[in-house]
Amino acid sequence: MYIIPAIDILNGKVVRLREGDYEQATFYDVTLEEMIEKYQSNGTEFIHIIDLNGAKGDFSNQKFLFDIINKTDIKVQYGGGVRSIDKVKELIDSGIHRIIVGTQALTNAEFLPELSSEICGKYKSQDQIVVAIDVLDEVIKYSGWMESSPIKMMDYVDKCLNLGFFRFLCTDIDKDGKLGGAGVELYKKLLDHSPFIKLIASGGISSMDDIEKLHKIKVESCVVGKAIYEGRITIEEIKDWNLRALISF
Repeated sequence: MYIIPAIDILNGKVVRLREGDYEQATFYDVTLEEMIEKYQSNGTEFIHIIDLNGAKGDFSNQKFLFDIINKTDIKVQYGGGVRSIDKVKELIDSGIHRIIVGTQALTNAEFLPELSSEICGKYKSQDQIVVAIDVLDEVIKYSGWMESSPIKMMDYVDKCLNLGFFRFLCTDIDKDGKLGGAGVELYKKLLDHSPFIKLIASGGISSMDDIEKLHKIKVESCVVGKAIYEGRITIEEIKDWNLRALISF
């Protein structure tokens, strides 16, 4: 299992939200460029960037983000307002390694089939698409976690798998930003249902003990944000863990 450090950007600044609430944003006195440099100098090959402005349809951060990302060879998993096939292609062409799709995949019945047809095996690879499943009490939420989907979680996973998508980013909303521990039970249910999916866990991770628990249930990777900024997990610990993970892999 690989640890992916998370960086959330709002108005050009590094932040973390609590339960996805923009009114509960903690701003950190560090720049995106400084964070990327710190991770890269410590051997991190992959980072997770969420454009919180983009999630609301405001792409004012995008040039700023891409200018910084293109100066490095670090791989980026990017999310925030990806609501069209053209946007997915634009991001891939801009050098983004993985693109997260969420709201549009849930609200537009044609989006995932079209994305499958356009991307999987034709344009690039389905490996570059990450389907977001943001969950509260096993109900899938979207549009900044304000709306609830009638689609059952397991049915949605099956639908995505049938279209060729196999990598999922599952956020346990109830735990997000609280540093209260990872949603191990939720992730275990998903993996028991579909053992062969590539699952990225997100939300609540507060210690290396949480990392160990996720590793034991065979989560592919996990996203860690606030725990790093608050000093609960150090960059050195991430470096050591990821090095062992790559060796064992």
